[in-house]
Amino acid sequence: MRKTIISLILLMTPFVQAVAADAGAIKPDAPDRYTVVPGDTLWSISGRYLNDAWKWPELWKANQEQIKNPHRIYPGDVIVLDRATGQLRLDQSAGGAGGVVKLSPRIRAEQRADAAVPAIQPSVIEPFLMRPMVVGQTELDSAPAITATQENRVAAGAGDLAYVAGLDKALGTTWQVFRRGDALTDPDTNEILGYVATYLGEVRVEKFAEQSTVLITRSVQEIYAGDRLLPAAKEKPTFSYVPRAPVKSVRGRVISTYSGLWETGPTGIVALSKGAKDGLEVGHVLALSRSQSSARYETRQAALWGREGPAGSDRPRTYYAETLPPRDGPLYTQGQEISEATVSRLPDERYGLVMVFRTFDRAAFGLVMQSSRPVAIHDVITNP
Repeated sequence: MRKTIISLILLMTPFVQAVAADAGAIKPDAPDRYTVVPGDTLWSISGRYLNDAWKWPELWKANQEQIKNPHRIYPGDVIVLDRATGQLRLDQSAGGAGGVVKLSPRIRAEQRADAAVPAIQPSVIEPFLMRPMVVGQTELDSAPAITATQENRVAAGAGDLAYVAGLDKALGTTWQVFRRGDALTDPDTNEILGYVATYLGEVRVEKFAEQSTVLITRSVQEIYAGDRLLPAAKEKPTFSYVPRAPVKSVRGRVISTYSGLWETGPTGIVALSKGAKDGLEVGHVLALSRSQSSARYETRQAALWGREGPAGSDRPRTYYAETLPPRDGPLYTQGQEISEATVSRLPDERYGLVMVFRTFDRAAFGLVMQSSRPVAIHDVITNP
């Protein structure tokens, strides 16, 4: 009997530890009850309760397929925190969309799918969900091209006319304008993962012909002759996902910012060197870290101009850290040698989070959710 009790205690120990770990993830000032209001997002709601927003599925105790669908949480629903177990649940008796609602016999109420709480504000990423963002080297070459602008202007914008060859009337009158941008190169392997398709604006066909006349209805950058057109997508983007950590181990790099700058910040769009083939899915949250061995302003470890000396020696130059000797110390001292081996032992500095909102085979795009410093190209992405 005594052995049975000891075995039972040992079996229950992992469960107790798991509950305690979940309870420790709850913020001390988290409310016991919260009523969802219009404008809330799953990220903002989880931020009210959790120290780590991506742990929402663990505390909600829902399987992955169910938690991917946010259409179960609506404005008016009441979220209840069970502090004893560290779990969250919907109050089924609160009278919200998830509970019992008293209706008039003459009225029939139905939930609208698009009224559910999204993962993040749709306005932030919706423009990027309906456009190709990664293309092959020659993928845009066969698309219709702008052959000339009104009055042969060098650049055109919203309100200007342009002329396009090769438009197919069957594909509609609304088209989007793109230009192939920089290559997305993995800094760890120097492999080209694709090319950025830079979105320039939208046009409406005024007259179909061998040289069709189009009106530029929207422009975010200057549009030139030679830019390519693709038919605008008609389907509406979906936001049915929630923040969560990847199941597989992920380690990659930030390889580009959508603005083309070296750095960006919160709500900025960044390209990542990992994609669907690496296990990334929409909704995955990754940690942003700064690596000392690949930082933009890293300590110089190699000769500044390649080969050293008048004879062009291939011998690597040795650098030493600056020292600050005391006043009564020797005038000239040699500091610690700086080498790649020294820098490689320094830990990565974690400073933010990025959430994946669109994936391709070998790359993905994410939204910077939190950052305490500028997000720079070549920064590291890992599991949170």
